[in-house]
Amino acid sequence: MFMNSIYRNFLIPIIIVFMAATLFFLGRYPNISMILGGIALFLIGMEYMENGFKAFSGSLLENILARFTNNTPKAITTGFIVTAIVQSSSLVSIIIISFLSAELISLTSAVGVIFGSNIGTTATAWLVSAFGLKIKISIYAMPMLILGIFIPLFLKSNSWKGIASILIGLGIIFLGIGYMKEGFETLKEGINLAQYAMAGYAGIFVYVLIGAAATVIVQSSSATMAIIITALATGQIDYANALALAIGANIGTTVTAALGSLKSNENGKRLAVAHFIFNIITGIIAIVFIYQLTELVDRLAAIVGIGVDNYAMKLSLFHTIFNVIGVLTVSPFIHLLVKFLNTLFVPKGANKGKPKYLDDAALALPATALSAIIMETKHLYENAFDIIIHGLNLKKKNVLSSMDLDEVIKDLYTHGSFDIDDFYHHWIKGIYGDIIDFSTKAQGNMPPAYIEELYKLKLASRDIVEAVKDTKHLQKNLLIYTNSANPYIKEQYNDIRKGLAELLRNINTIATSEEEDVIILLLSKAKVHAKRYDIVTNGTLDKLIRKDFITKKMATSLMNDSDYAYNISQKLIAMAEILFIDIKSDLKKLTAEMSISDEEVEELMKG
Repeated sequence: MFMNSIYRNFLIPIIIVFMAATLFFLGRYPNISMILGGIALFLIGMEYMENGFKAFSGSLLENILARFTNNTPKAITTGFIVTAIVQSSSLVSIIIISFLSAELISLTSAVGVIFGSNIGTTATAWLVSAFGLKIKISIYAMPMLILGIFIPLFLKSNSWKGIASILIGLGIIFLGIGYMKEGFETLKEGINLAQYAMAGYAGIFVYVLIGAAATVIVQSSSATMAIIITALATGQIDYANALALAIGANIGTTVTAALGSLKSNENGKRLAVAHFIFNIITGIIAIVFIYQLTELVDRLAAIVGIGVDNYAMKLSLFHTIFNVIGVLTVSPFIHLLVKFLNTLFVPKGANKGKPKYLDDAALALPATALSAIIMETKHLYENAFDIIIHGLNLKKKNVLSSMDLDEVIKDLYTHGSFDIDDFYHHWIKGIYGDIIDFSTKAQGNMPPAYIEELYKLKLASRDIVEAVKDTKHLQKNLLIYTNSANPYIKEQYNDIRKGLAELLRNINTIATSEEEDVIILLLSKAKVHAKRYDIVTNGTLDKLIRKDFITKKMATSLMNDSDYAYNISQKLIAMAEILFIDIKSDLKKLTAEMSISDEEVEELMKG
């Protein structure tokens, strides 16, 4: 605490001095201040546009990315088109990582979208070079800002608020471009950076590094490209060096992706590695063949009508061409790349006690958050399934097979003692706590209908936990009396094991079946069979005591344990109803309102 106090006491004055020095410096050099201010406005505008498109599209953007990414060509094309329209590769990346974290799309599809998104980001360069430098673009900023401010005052829907945010973002971006252009033009009167241009590959490598560093600093390749184009148009940098800066901007954006993946799960990190590999390969190709690409740009520019001296437009064309070449080069090997990626970030040792799907990236969208919770609840049940089976002294492979149940209970689990309490703490408790915590975070961003589903999933998780606890209580006497010399008490406990084995087998069938009739029939059957554990009402206990088949101590234990078996059955049946019937049915109703197909509901349920 003392050290923290000293640290704060030194840090605050340092920050104040730094801010004062920065303000003094910018006041002395207004042209540099104007350029930096333009960059800041550009970044603010990009954020407004990103939020605006997210609000305007509602679930449309997510639906498009989910629906049109089921093969590599579609994924690349969708990534390109969506990024070019929304002008935000970060928004597309956030959605894709959230889908990937919830396993709503495959890693192959996600990689394809990121490849296409790289081409889509080049649209920003075309926007700046085509409009921002030929006309006084800043004069269009004010009408956009005015409209963006006044629209929400009269039109309250989220879509109109999204449109307003997009207009404000465009207006601020136009202002930023105007300020950058004006700043560079003023700067040229005092300093001409073009005089420091370097020829040959030495200059290329230096400017690639500068472009990469600039992108790392501003955390936006689009902003870096806007800076490069405005500096080029005002003669501050040489055309050849601008090409190298553009290559560097592409490489630098991989650092942004890597930083964004740090809090993601294994697949999110793999996606960042794919992005890094793609951009590095693309950068190497562009550097090695930069002179050939420059010649290609000149020829294509003449064909499409770009002027010989219009270097800004040529730079945009170059930026697009080398990204397209990168996609064409890498995409044929995408399956090999994914195979390699799947070998990375593999958890060491057993991972059953850790959540598999509750990645913060999935919180970005209500659908992905709900899907993550559904799958994590299934993961919790899978762990509980193993614990309950071994707690009943059964073998999992036998329960899941078609083996006769009388044979199943005879083939005992003999791999030493099985401490349910230990496995509960390692496999159940932590995941259950994470589900509750994640659900609390998720519901803040969910519509009421999704929150209802969330509540049901919490109940299902609680039932799973309680079933494991009841198995723990049941296990003690079960191990004693299934080895008892008394055939009557042994028969009763084996009957408990047999009944629960049948229930677990039926739930496994329910979990893997797509036929509603089969699911409903098995659950109904399970509910009827659960009544067998009420040995007081059905007269079983009275008969055993009256005929002195069992002792009073045995009778008390059997009565309590039959109650535990009944509770286990009831909780597992309730869980199965929620997880494998109610949730699927409710999602179909919800998605019908959003025009999502039954196939996509299945994907949401399965991940």
